[in-house]
Amino acid sequence: MGKPMARRLVEAGFEVVVHNRSQAAVEELVELGATAATSATDLASRCDVVITMLPDTPDVEQVVLGGGGVLAAMRAGALFVDMSTIAAGTAVRVHANAAERGVDALDAPVSGGEVGAVEGTLSIMCGGDESAFARAGAIFECLGSRATHVGGPGAGQIVKACNQIMVGISLQAMAEALVLGAKAGVDQAVIVEALLGGAARCWALEVRGPSVLRRDFRPGFRCELHHKDLGLALAAGGEFGATLPLTASVRETFGAMKATGRGDFDHSGVITIIEDLSGEPSLVEEAVSGGGGPR
Repeated sequence: MGKPMARRLVEAGFEVVVHNRSQAAVEELVELGATAATSATDLASRCDVVITMLPDTPDVEQVVLGGGGVLAAMRAGALFVDMSTIAAGTAVRVHANAAERGVDALDAPVSGGEVGAVEGTLSIMCGGDESAFARAGAIFECLGSRATHVGGPGAGQIVKACNQIMVGISLQAMAEALVLGAKAGVDQAVIVEALLGGAARCWALEVRGPSVLRRDFRPGFRCELHHKDLGLALAAGGEFGATLPLTASVRETFGAMKATGRGDFDHSGVITIIEDLSGEPSLVEEAVSGGGGPR
């Protein structure tokens, strides 16, 4: 996600300094016009706006917080934007830490996957002060088709958890519907076409339905990451007293994807678990070996 986002900023004319654990990504961006930093703290000390895109909460805690973290190296008056999907409580800690250093902060997780990052059509859910949100306006316009200020510190992460709940449940609902139809002898392509014309119309059917029909589970967003995100949603539910039974159930399905070696499948690949449970192993084999899915 981070590389195509940085690429868009470079191509839009922003002066971009980059750092990444994988040097190949850095070299690719430098060829396009970015400047390489020697470390995350070197980058932070040189930039007016610092954006992080990291896999999980512990990564943000390690890179951003603490004496040797990014925030400690940033100048007062700078803007820090974390676009990772992490625990809301950690996002609140980041905001507090930034404020102590005179740095504005935003938690701004995104939805739209790698395709959205490449095309600049991400949906950005932003928590923090409205003045900081306004400062990031030109950057968000480059990276996404919609940026919404959703509330104070940590609110962006809460709304991202809401997003992942809706997407995960709709993907499993689509999977169950298609498997039921197939078991009854109805063409799955016909099912998708029919459902798109009624109240069941949703993102899962429109965007992921065609690739499911092709048995193409190359990842736009990996099952293992959606499993992680639903864990964050359940943790938030526990903290705020929200009962999330469907979220818990769908997270188990994504957990089964990981346990059966399919964590790298696109999250629409949850249909293969429903096929397993429904006695359709041939469909799983087709997805793994013949349909373009990850191996």
